[in-house]
Amino acid sequence: MTRALYPGSFDPVTYGHIDIISRASGFFDELYVGVLNNKEKTPLFSVEERVKMLEIACKDFLNVKIVSYSGLLAEYAKQSGINVIIRGLRAVTDFEYELQMAQTNRKISSSCDTVFLTTSLEYAYLSSSIVREVASYGGDVSNFVPDFVEKSIKAKYRGE
Repeated sequence: MTRALYPGSFDPVTYGHIDIISRASGFFDELYVGVLNNKEKTPLFSVEERVKMLEIACKDFLNVKIVSYSGLLAEYAKQSGINVIIRGLRAVTDFEYELQMAQTNRKISSSCDTVFLTTSLEYAYLSSSIVREVASYGGDVSNFVPDFVEKSIKAKYRGE
């Protein structure tokens, strides 16, 4: 059984993330989507909220499991019996950083390989930080995220 891990902050999950999840789920028997609990950042949504949003967004992908993790990605993958890490690339500028991370992960766990998927052109501009910024100014994010995520974002910025 082949298992892969698509890690990220997913703060919030976007159509770009869902595109990568959809495509990657077709290559592996099981695809784990790992929500990073990064103590260095102050996210808009809690880990639990991000996991829940991903569970809803991925409900139709039967081989996708949503998990949360903290610490080193390669260590988590190794402990979970996962040998493939999925990373999405939006532009050439992403590649340099992602290549460095892939090489580091391979050094930490020699059985851990990284597979890069280029983002579909319609989402190449999209990032969670752009979504948060547009939403923080009251802008329309309906083209960037599913409806239920948009409602959650609006509620957060209203202080609910």
